[in-house]
Amino acid sequence: MHIVKHISKLILATLLLMSCENSPKKKAPSEKQIHKEVTAKEILGNKDYLAISYGGYRAKSRDIQPTISQLKEDMKILHAMDIRVVRTYNVQLPHAANILKAIRELKNEDQTFEMYVMLGAWIDCKYAWTGQTPDHNQESEQNEGEIARAVALANQYPDIVKIIAVGNEAMVKWATSYYVQPGVILKWVVHLQELKKQGKLNKDLWITSSDNFASWGGGDRLYHVEDLNKLIKAVDYISMHTYPMHDTHYNPVFWGIDANPDKSSLDKITDAMLQAKQYAISQYDSVYNYMKSLGVNKPIHIGETGWASYSNGHYGNNGSKATDEYKEALYYKHMRDWTADAGMSCFYFEAFDEVWKDAQNSGGSENHFGLFTVDGKAKYALWDLVDKGTFKGLTRGGNPITKTYNGNKDSLLLEVQLPPVKTNLVTN
Repeated sequence: MHIVKHISKLILATLLLMSCENSPKKKAPSEKQIHKEVTAKEILGNKDYLAISYGGYRAKSRDIQPTISQLKEDMKILHAMDIRVVRTYNVQLPHAANILKAIRELKNEDQTFEMYVMLGAWIDCKYAWTGQTPDHNQESEQNEGEIARAVALANQYPDIVKIIAVGNEAMVKWATSYYVQPGVILKWVVHLQELKKQGKLNKDLWITSSDNFASWGGGDRLYHVEDLNKLIKAVDYISMHTYPMHDTHYNPVFWGIDANPDKSSLDKITDAMLQAKQYAISQYDSVYNYMKSLGVNKPIHIGETGWASYSNGHYGNNGSKATDEYKEALYYKHMRDWTADAGMSCFYFEAFDEVWKDAQNSGGSENHFGLFTVDGKAKYALWDLVDKGTFKGLTRGGNPITKTYNGNKDSLLLEVQLPPVKTNLVTN
């Protein structure tokens, strides 16, 4: 009887062991999860890969380049807030190459660290920035070298560079210092697409140009030229910019409040910012409709949109009364919500304030588009992340990430002004 029981126990133990061996093995909770490599097609429009426009400059001149250590500091901050794709603007300066180096080092230090880059190649017309009259019908000789540098970096960091953008607002006519005709952008996009076919660039690398909505056919018919139509067919996706904030001055058809005494001031501001969101959506729709009129159906993502937190010029309290941290926060939320719901990426402009952009005027709006100040204070749009402890242990320039206004919302609201009443708006 005892022998039978012993044999039964042995059979049961053997069956249990076989069952355990054949069942899927569970990873220990502490075991690191290593991310698989992904492509631009998988990243863009994926809500798990938030995007942002990034410049790491902290001084009033780009002659002072951010160090690798400073760039790593910034990447950790962005990673903590779930940013996974950063957009850069040129490869003329060391900045973009150093960002790639910083990301590579972070990945080597921590296999769970994940960050990708939309690499910008700056494109100019002939005589741009020389003091001579720009020739918008010819391209700058430097463009060839810029494209070659972008190709080299994409090949050096294929695990990080997922997109190359040929030009930044390089076709829009108000960029009078440097804009080129669409044929120039087309030439370089076709060149890069050909390198992909030849195996000289990763076949999954996506090629685009990042430009104003009007440049993509969403505005004046002046832009509706054959080279633009060919460009729309040549890019892997359209990267369009929309800036309602600028149009609170230049085209304020959507801007302003109703003189309704029953609504609170904050409710009126909420309404105004919802109108700004709808204005951005209308610009997206105009590009979409133009693209469809050509028989083309490809993704459109937001390459840039943003809202400054301060301006002593057209957009501030002496102008359209658009800029403050409260309105910036509302716009940021609207853009994130809209693009997530629509399955689009939004390279929100921008991560950190960059004071070099208007070095002669500290109050210029271009210096104040960041979600963080230069010294690492989180603006109102990100106060909730500070409360959640998202940035615990992280610093910028040795400063812990704290809230602007010492976290006092009442102090912030004292500086928030109502947009003008709609009947008082003056259109240009």
